[in-house]
Amino acid sequence: MKADDFTHTPVLTEEVLDGLDLRPAGLYIDATFGRGGHSMAILKRLNDKGRLLVFDKDPVSIRLAENLAATDSRVQAVHASFSEIDKHAAEYDSLHLVDGILFDLGVSSPQLDDGSRGFSFMRDGELDMRMNPNTGISAAEWVNSEKQDEIVRVLKEYGEERFARRIARKIVETRVEQKITHTKQLAELITQAVPGREKDKHPATRSFQAIRIFINSELEDLREALAKVDTVLAIGGRLAVISFHSLEDRIVKRYMREMAAGDSFPPDLPVTFDQLNPKMKLVGKAIKAGRSEVERNPRARSAVLRIAEKLAA
Repeated sequence: MKADDFTHTPVLTEEVLDGLDLRPAGLYIDATFGRGGHSMAILKRLNDKGRLLVFDKDPVSIRLAENLAATDSRVQAVHASFSEIDKHAAEYDSLHLVDGILFDLGVSSPQLDDGSRGFSFMRDGELDMRMNPNTGISAAEWVNSEKQDEIVRVLKEYGEERFARRIARKIVETRVEQKITHTKQLAELITQAVPGREKDKHPATRSFQAIRIFINSELEDLREALAKVDTVLAIGGRLAVISFHSLEDRIVKRYMREMAAGDSFPPDLPVTFDQLNPKMKLVGKAIKAGRSEVERNPRARSAVLRIAEKLAA
C-alpha cells in the first residue's frame, strides 16, 4: 500500500467550519493539511473568489496538497512548518488579511497507520518519527546516542511519563548490546521497563508521544506559530485550534487567554475593558467530539477545539 492510500477522517469538521465563520470570498489558512479533510470542507464553503493557503512539512501530505492546487486555482500549497506562517503569508501578500486559520495538531491517522513512518508502537517499522524524513535526526539516531538524563527529561517533559528513569535506563542498557532500530523493538523494551499495566493504554504510549514531540519540535513550533498569528489574521478573523493532548491544549489555552486579557495593569487600577487593549476575544467554550463522532472515529475522543477572534490590529 502506498503512503497516499492511507485515509484520514478529520475531527470536529462542522464545529471547525462554524467556528471559522467562513465567508464565501474569504482568505483562509489550513496550517496542517494532512490528507486534506478539513481543507476540502472549507473549499466547499468558498466561492470562486475565495482562497486557501495550506501548509504541511510532511512530503506525502504536501504532494497531495500540490495535486489539489494543480486542479483548484483557489489553493496554494506550502511545504513548510506552520511556525513559518508569517513568512509565507507575506509571500502571498496576505499579512493582516487572513479571515481564518486552522491548526489541527499532532500526528494524523495515516502517519500512525503507515508503519514505515515509525510513529506507531502497534505497527512495526523503522524508528523514524520525523514529520519530514528529509530533515533532522530520526528517533532511532536519538535513542541510540542521547545521554540517559536527557532521555529522562524528554520522557517526563513531553510524555509526562512516571517511569521515565526506568525506561531511559532500559534504553541505554539495550543499545549497548544492539542498536534500537524498529518501533516494535522500542515498544517491547519500554513494556519490560514499566511495572504494571494501565487499563486501555499501551505502556509505550507516553514514551512514543514524548519522543515524537521532541524529534519534531512540535511544542516549540506551536508556540512560535501562535506568536505570529496576530500578524496574519485580519481584524475579525478567527483562529481555530484542535489539540489532542494536555501539553498542546495548555499552550493554546494560555495563549488565547492572554490575548483576550489584554495589557497588564496593577489590579487596583480602575481601567475599562477597552483600555486593557485585548487582542482577541474567546468564541464559546472548548468543544469536544460528541458520542456519535467518537463511535465513528475513536481518535476523536481526545480532541479539543478552541476558537478565538481577532479584535484589533
